[in-house]
Amino acid sequence: MSTIAFTPTTFAARSADAAVRPMPRLRITRRGRAVLGVLLAAPLAIALAVSTLGSPPAEAGSTVSTASFEHVTVAAGESLWELAAWIAPEADPRQVVSDLVALNQLSTTEVQPGQRLAIPLQYSE
Repeated sequence: MSTIAFTPTTFAARSADAAVRPMPRLRITRRGRAVLGVLLAAPLAIALAVSTLGSPPAEAGSTVSTASFEHVTVAAGESLWELAAWIAPEADPRQVVSDLVALNQLSTTEVQPGQRLAIPLQYSE
């Protein structure tokens, strides 16, 4: 008969060697970094190209405006409400003020003395 003998030193040495050996690191080469960068940037570039090419271009109007407006100069102490009542006494002052703000591209309803305002055509005489 034959016997097999296990020696604990050989087995322990092998397990100790496995515990000491570090796990392999992931190494990315220069070409790998380039490929990874392209893979990450490609969806962003595609989305940007689709959004840019998919929208219609802005176009300027080809017709020239020939409308000429009458202008009024704001006096000291005047408001848009007073100007609206003077410009169109028969119309609703709220609508006239709104039209004045829109036509003159005012950010607020406050006006300064000496400011020139264009009068909408429907209120001109």
